[in-house]
Amino acid sequence: MKSFPLPLTASALLLALALLAACGAQTPAVAPGPAAERRPAALPTVTPSGLTFIELEPGIGPHPRPGDVVDVHYRGALADGTEFDNSHLRDDPLQFVLGAGAVIPGWDEGIALMRRGGKARLIIPPELAYGARGAGGVIPPNATLTFEVELVDIRRSPPAAPQALEASAYVTTPGGLKYADLEPGTGAEAQPGATVVVHYTGWLNDGTRFETSLLPTRPLARQKPYEFRLGDGKVIPGWEEGITGMRVGGLRQLVVPPELAYGDQGAGEGKVPPGATLVFEIELLEVR
Repeated sequence: MKSFPLPLTASALLLALALLAACGAQTPAVAPGPAAERRPAALPTVTPSGLTFIELEPGIGPHPRPGDVVDVHYRGALADGTEFDNSHLRDDPLQFVLGAGAVIPGWDEGIALMRRGGKARLIIPPELAYGARGAGGVIPPNATLTFEVELVDIRRSPPAAPQALEASAYVTTPGGLKYADLEPGTGAEAQPGATVVVHYTGWLNDGTRFETSLLPTRPLARQKPYEFRLGDGKVIPGWEEGITGMRVGGLRQLVVPPELAYGDQGAGEGKVPPGATLVFEIELLEVR
């Protein structure tokens, strides 16, 4: 079964609704609320699959692509207007990998039609939602669902290959590390003893990607940057040397020879073979 496109589990959702009822609260309606009625919505577009897409506010920039990690705020309602979930109440947008089956098909299709900062209404027929099964006792069988969604962010996805650079672009250190700044940072400088937070992608020298922090470990999960203290020996020597001197906001490519990586042992149960030269692209997010 496809994952429920909500951070709450069905049991938690039922509990929240029961608590609202016990307190005498009214279950709010989402389609359309007063704020939505004031928006100059575009004409509905019905896609070949049956999804109805209504742009409420245009976004900017490119559309997200399959494989991108997106952050989405949403309110979801049944056809009678009963709201069954609302990420705004938790101030916690949902983050997921677009096109990976983490959410219902209507979401994968509808979010791909948006741009960063845009808002839209998705009217999703049951065959693009939970079909004849329903979900969690909250969404009945064969339910048409209405979502008001906001594409909060499109996060940088891991590149398929490292950027190709001329040999003259690299600085080579006495230990044999090569590095090149792809984007210079302007924030705090990483120095030994500081705790740094990075996003990274690593490739073998033949272009095979073996690891990245830019893809969640599961399609319906969050990106997880890597955090460590420079100089503590918790990472390979090539990282210790190559990240030192970076500034927050910077993106740097490292070409790490085996003696500054995993040497003749390799690593990762065969992911990194013995004697491998590794290429990393590292973004420095935070120094503290």
